Amino acid sequence: MGVGFILPVFNLAQIWRMIKFKSSHDISIVWCIGVWTCIVLMLPSALISEDAVYRTFSITNVAFFSALVGTAVYFRIRNRHS
Repeated sequence: MGVGFILPVFNLAQIWRMIKFKSSHDISIVWCIGVWTCIVLMLPSALISEDAVYRTFSITNVAFFSALVGTAVYFRIRNRHS
């Protein structure tokens, strides 16, 4: 099950980079929201799956990618008004 948790953790590096540079201009908001939409639409399938690794991966991925999208949108809006 640890493997299902590891891949989404790499989103934290991108979040940290955005916080460090106080910018999300190196990432496409359209891409972020598109990927996030796909991940969220696949979540119901993962929740009813008997595969524990798939469930763990999907839940963790939704959580961390939601944080990434939230951070990217936050800095995009914040820097627009500066």
